[in-house]
Amino acid sequence: MFRYLSLEWIEALTAEVAASAAMQEASTGARLGVTQVVTDGPEGEVTYHLQVDDGTARFGAGRAEPEDVRFVQDWETAVAVAIGTLNAQEAFIGGRIRLTGDQQKLLDSQPVFRALDGVFNAVRPETDYR
Repeated sequence: MFRYLSLEWIEALTAEVAASAAMQEASTGARLGVTQVVTDGPEGEVTYHLQVDDGTARFGAGRAEPEDVRFVQDWETAVAVAIGTLNAQEAFIGGRIRLTGDQQKLLDSQPVFRALDGVFNAVRPETDYR
């Protein structure tokens, strides 16, 4: 089991993204750097990123470079969205997830996020969210 947002969890997702044909296909023609920051977790603040560059998708620790979009949320919100007890759109509307950056680029990259959801689903059964 991987603790949610631990370095081992990030490494597992890094490997899944690299191996995902769906991620590589969805990233064709897209360029996007997304940074995710989760505060107040068991391991303190955790920052990880997704970098997409025309047919290549990479996931890893630290911020995206270049960074087009940044999400910031607390641990409780991140866990609730990850396990499906809180809808991400509701979290945005309620101010629990703060978004900065190029929102249009984010909207244009929906195929990438659909493919990324498949990667998260692959790792979810081996993730401890406590």
